[in-house]
Amino acid sequence: MKNNRRDFLKITGLAGLGLASSGFLSGCATAEQTTKLSQIEKQAKRKYTQRFNMSGYRAPKLDKVRIGFVGLGMRGPGAVERMSRIEGVEIKALCDLLPERAESVKKKLQDEGFGHNPTLYSGKEDSWKEMCERDDIDLIYITTPWHLHTPQAVYAMEHGKHAATEVPAATSIEECWQLVETSERTKKHCMMLENCCYDFFEILTLNMARQGFFGEIMHGEGAYIHQLVDLNFDKKNGYQNMWRLKENMTRNGNLYPTHGLGPICQIMNINRGDVMDYLTAVQTDDFMMYEEAQKRAATDPFYKPFVQDTYRGNMNTTTIRTKKGKTMMIQHDVTSPRPYSRIHLVSGTKGIARKWPEQKIATGHSWLSKEEVKKLEEQYTPDIVRKIGEMAKKIGGHGGMDFMMDWRLIDCLRNGLPLDQDVYDAASWTAVGLLSEWSVANRSNSIDVPDFTVGAWQTNAPVNLSLAGGGTTNVIIK
Repeated sequence: MKNNRRDFLKITGLAGLGLASSGFLSGCATAEQTTKLSQIEKQAKRKYTQRFNMSGYRAPKLDKVRIGFVGLGMRGPGAVERMSRIEGVEIKALCDLLPERAESVKKKLQDEGFGHNPTLYSGKEDSWKEMCERDDIDLIYITTPWHLHTPQAVYAMEHGKHAATEVPAATSIEECWQLVETSERTKKHCMMLENCCYDFFEILTLNMARQGFFGEIMHGEGAYIHQLVDLNFDKKNGYQNMWRLKENMTRNGNLYPTHGLGPICQIMNINRGDVMDYLTAVQTDDFMMYEEAQKRAATDPFYKPFVQDTYRGNMNTTTIRTKKGKTMMIQHDVTSPRPYSRIHLVSGTKGIARKWPEQKIATGHSWLSKEEVKKLEEQYTPDIVRKIGEMAKKIGGHGGMDFMMDWRLIDCLRNGLPLDQDVYDAASWTAVGLLSEWSVANRSNSIDVPDFTVGAWQTNAPVNLSLAGGGTTNVIIK
């Protein structure tokens, strides 16, 4: 009885903090599904019949891509600025809960003189719905808190818009299926904005893999190791309403897998020649976040509600096996005092590459020299980097990878090309984090990864790195 009462107090206390909307309780899709863990297991076993294969889908060409942005906190303003520099883009609408944010972004946009005059939507929790209901927008670009990604993407697609959402794309396996179902039914793209797939070393190694440099890829590693303690606890300049800290209080797993996972999945042709089969996850206890909450609460009453002993473990290690017998290792740690790393390791029968702590390539016992690596870079640099790589670095966004991602999205839409990341990638890459929560809670037992392609992975074509049929979109420089 004591344990049950303690659990009840935890749940009701968290709900009082407003955490029911952050993922702890919202993962329950129906009243009958009483816990998120049971929902994860049930939805992972779900049977589904594909309506239409969105992999390789060519949507009708859009000479002009009219965009509405929702979420103008941390990521949104940069996305608006980048998109304003791409030919064929018209920024039609800006939406944020806080009016001052929308007004600030609009003013900056107009000051830059690119000719955009967006309508503003703000002040209500669902202002974004009115924006999605317009008939003169082609793409909704979503940079809101995690729990809003799927509702906003689904609503956008149901109202005739393509959707591009920040990572992760969903907060439950049910939402992953909802994205797949909606994209297939509406034949609207749903792209998760995994920018790390467009970082320079990642896309270089993808091209090297495509051309057989590594031989048969056997193993890959990725991570999100990024000390975010100060930012997550920052009540002034951090995440609005402390939403990301609340995610770390109410979920126990690999909360943010896709930065390390996405590039490895593309290299290993996941959903396009192979598919994830099952995973296991192991996790440390929390040795830092609860103590940080206590320390802050001792001098600032604002933090007293956050003194909960429910923080996620500091380091999560998730291992994945594919149907074709290959493996991946994905780590997540946003608390430890370690240098930033996404690892990005690619291991094949003929060679290996590793990005952190230093970019290295080898075909045997010793790493190649810097001069040899430089020659490989010159040989294997993909077309997209040759075309806009230097401009992307100047315009920026995590060193240029954000701009390269945005440019590629617009160029594909304008030329009617398949997207590099489709809804099956959004669902499966996101699902890894959710499934890891079940595994951690069940003594690292394995759990099957749903095949969101429903077998179509066996014939889906790999991501096409060339600019064939596209590459026609210019960059606006002033």
